[in-house]
Amino acid sequence: RRDIDSAAKYIGAGAATVGVAGAGAGIGTVFGSLVVAYARNPSLKQQLFSYAILGFALSEA
Repeated sequence: RRDIDSAAKYIGAGAATVGVAGAGAGIGTVFGSLVVAYARNPSLKQQLFSYAILGFALSEA
């Protein structure tokens, strides 16, 4: 019985880690794209940053 409980805890921790990794990848993509877009057109800095913050919020939700 004790081994099953320990195994269930490890499986739950692994499942939670996968979710965190997915959110991290999404946030990295958002801000990586922000850097590329800013390098292409610096005059749109404020608008691009607003879109990046929106993307960050949606990735975290």
